[in-house]
Amino acid sequence: MPLLFIEVDNCHETAEKLAAKLEKCARFFRRTSKDTDGKERPMWRTCWTVPEHPYGDAPHPPVLLVFNRIGERNPNRTVPRLQELTRHLWQGERQRGGHHLYDRKIPIIAVALPNLREHGPAGPVFLRFGRDHLQPLLEAIGNPRFEAARARAAEEARTRAAAYQEQVRRAAQARAAKQAAERETRRPVCVDCGAKFTDERWKAAQATDWGTPEDSHPHLCDSCKQAATTAVASSVRQEPEHTEADPKKLRWRTQRPVCTQCGAAFTDERWEETERIAGWGEKDPRPTLCGDCNQRHETIWDDSWPGATRQEQEPGPGQEPAVPEQKTGWLSRLRR
Repeated sequence: MPLLFIEVDNCHETAEKLAAKLEKCARFFRRTSKDTDGKERPMWRTCWTVPEHPYGDAPHPPVLLVFNRIGERNPNRTVPRLQELTRHLWQGERQRGGHHLYDRKIPIIAVALPNLREHGPAGPVFLRFGRDHLQPLLEAIGNPRFEAARARAAEEARTRAAAYQEQVRRAAQARAAKQAAERETRRPVCVDCGAKFTDERWKAAQATDWGTPEDSHPHLCDSCKQAATTAVASSVRQEPEHTEADPKKLRWRTQRPVCTQCGAAFTDERWEETERIAGWGEKDPRPTLCGDCNQRHETIWDDSWPGATRQEQEPGPGQEPAVPEQKTGWLSRLRR
């Protein structure tokens, strides 16, 4: 019990006189004074250290009326009359939850001395003004209905929070499922086998970061890309630049050339003929044609120039083209 004012009555005073004493107590509780920090506070708080009220309101300290029946007055008649006279001092404000708040009100409790002697402060012998049942002292001074209302409100808040979190979780799941479905509709499909790309393959095919090499087969899955790479590697002839045994085999192209006329791949012999360097052998005059097209071209040339030799048709390396002899006429005789 942090603070409790006690008024003992031997049943000699009337209810009006007791009400006047309680009015003096109320005036005393309303008095304010500056505390050591310079702020106005109730004067009774500067005299007694009392914690702040846990319910949010600021009631005055409780007053306990102890009736010792020695005089001729009956407490059972004095107490109801005293309640009516002091209602403005103790009556609280009813809230929606059914409880009351007692801001700047005085909790007034009455008890008979024989009952207090018999049951003690923990016994249900204390009557708080405004209530219709006896309670232990701490419950009579406290506000159990407000505590129950606070507990219900806290439980309802927890239930609402849990329901909201569940709603948020379901919305997040639905949004994630929708995004996953939309992403699946955008997932590429291999143009060769029709299989969907894995996440790793999709990321590699779309890589655009600096320093990342461009994918050679962005429309193929891993398996088909590997098969295509193997096929290309098998069709490409990888040879050293030259060998000591045959220095004429200098490969300036590592990929087998293709005829520009018929599209056929060069044979090994035709490939070596087109890659001879001047000085090691006669340079091929038509390096972009395969053997068949080159032979066909020579046949057409021979048919067009019957009886002509290769030396007449085409000059050799380091030779100038032959100039045909001009015919003599009267203009040439005049010049002579």
